[in-house]
Amino acid sequence: MVSAVVTLVTVLIAFPVSWALAIMPPRLSSTIFAIILLSMWTNLLARTYAWMVLLQQTGLVNRILMSIGVTERPLQLTNNLVGVTIGMVYIMLPFMILPLYGVIRKIEPAVLQAAALCGASKTQALCWILLPLAAPGIASGALMVFVMSLGYFVTPALLGGTSNMMVAELIVQQVQSLVNWGMGGAAAFVLLVITLAIYALQLRLSIVPQMIRVFHSAKGWGAA
Repeated sequence: MVSAVVTLVTVLIAFPVSWALAIMPPRLSSTIFAIILLSMWTNLLARTYAWMVLLQQTGLVNRILMSIGVTERPLQLTNNLVGVTIGMVYIMLPFMILPLYGVIRKIEPAVLQAAALCGASKTQALCWILLPLAAPGIASGALMVFVMSLGYFVTPALLGGTSNMMVAELIVQQVQSLVNWGMGGAAAFVLLVITLAIYALQLRLSIVPQMIRVFHSAKGWGAA
């Protein structure tokens, strides 16, 4: 459940960011892209501890929320699924932006301009043109984020506490703490099966459109 939420939030944030990077001037886009990549090179443990400081009741996030009137008292943003989701979305965001940016960058601006000339609104152009063209990047990025989220350990362990345990934490607990090799192995096997099933589904969904295009091309060539 947490992995699905993290994937959905990551897609919703990464899509407009990738689109903005694609239409920015090259120098500004390269600078922001380098900053995004820099976060991937920073130690994972250091980034997680940084979020622990930011999300604590006396941290910067709560201070900002109270200063703008969103809340009158500090919110509990750590040792729960809220903190886990925020931390994991931040860590997974570059892995979603990379494939999305690569796909969106190849979309010709003339396509959207032609849609506007044909009377399509911005919402229609987004839903019927931009999203279908960016679908391969969304699918590959979402698959990567979801699979990585399934097996994440450090961030959920530090931001979620002991009451919000994910699959990777359960496996470690069963094997190392409880020495229950059977339960740990079963959980690991279930995790592996889920991962392979998702990968197979994504592979099938990506191959079918290609087969349809090849079939139509061959049919057209035969008719010629």
